[in-house]
Amino acid sequence: MNLINKNNKKGFTIIEVVLVLAIAGLIFLMVFLALPALQRSQRDTQRKNDASRLRAAVTDYSSNNRGALPWTAAGDIADDSAFLKNYVLKGSSFNDPSTNAQYKVKAKDTNNTASMSDTAIGTMYVAAKAACDSDGAIKAGNSIVVSVKTESGVANCVEG
Repeated sequence: MNLINKNNKKGFTIIEVVLVLAIAGLIFLMVFLALPALQRSQRDTQRKNDASRLRAAVTDYSSNNRGALPWTAAGDIADDSAFLKNYVLKGSSFNDPSTNAQYKVKAKDTNNTASMSDTAIGTMYVAAKAACDSDGAIKAGNSIVVSVKTESGVANCVEG
């Protein structure tokens, strides 16, 4: 009977505990760094889908109204216009995912080929007889296009 060696090692050493805490800290850090980027990406995807939805609504409106466009000569589409109610909203919302406010929709003159970098988040530009440029700007062309600025600062242009 060996009674001298009764030291049973139970528990963890300090190094093991520190190592586990360091690994857990790194995992939490990666999650907290990746989460905002994922949310930003989801909001940008929603903006792109909303731009496609607006382009389709303008096309439908134009088809149903003998080629007429839903904006005035001044280039405005009122937030409470029949076009937005009947063609875009259809019982659902048309809100920017960051501000949760309804998008401002403005018609763009294709003679003004300025960059979309000055476009505020929550504003969409729509143009007829236009095309999408490589930087997301609207230029002269033959389609109905919609451009919206994403949170990454790049304008996304939908042509169809």
